[in-house]
Amino acid sequence: MKSIQFLPVLLLFILGSCSSVRVNSDYDKNVDFSQYKTYAFHKTGIDKVEISDLDKKRILRAIETELTKKGMTKSETPDLLVNIFTKEREQVDVTQYNAGWGYGWGYGWNPYLWGGQTYVSTSTEGTLFIDLIDAKKKELVWQGQGSGYLTQEREKKEERINEFVAKILAQFPPSK
Repeated sequence: MKSIQFLPVLLLFILGSCSSVRVNSDYDKNVDFSQYKTYAFHKTGIDKVEISDLDKKRILRAIETELTKKGMTKSETPDLLVNIFTKEREQVDVTQYNAGWGYGWGYGWNPYLWGGQTYVSTSTEGTLFIDLIDAKKKELVWQGQGSGYLTQEREKKEERINEFVAKILAQFPPSK
């Protein structure tokens, strides 16, 4: 009976883990991040990103929101330049269910049920990179990356982008 009660919790955990964003960051350990108070977007780098302009705007708005929460302000003479780039990978899952009965390992042969059902599903895993570049030295000082499954639903897309950006920038500034 306990296993029946445990099953919904396990299913919820599995579904929840599928929607999570995995994040990593790397940074220059010799940089004092407390010196950075202002930022601007690196337009030439962002223009090269091969995603829709609407998604770029969503990402940039999410970055603005998160950096503002950290006390940073947007400036014409910034301390940091913010650049982004993306990668995506299509994943195809094929599941086959065989029907039958018989002896031996697994399922046997059944003359009334030929084969089984094959299900094919696809999903897109995306990776968002956020680079923070020292504006004076023109050197990369921090890079964060978040990977997870993307959605095509417009209503959920902005929510998903906000989640990606928030989790990535949660690691900025780094704690040494």
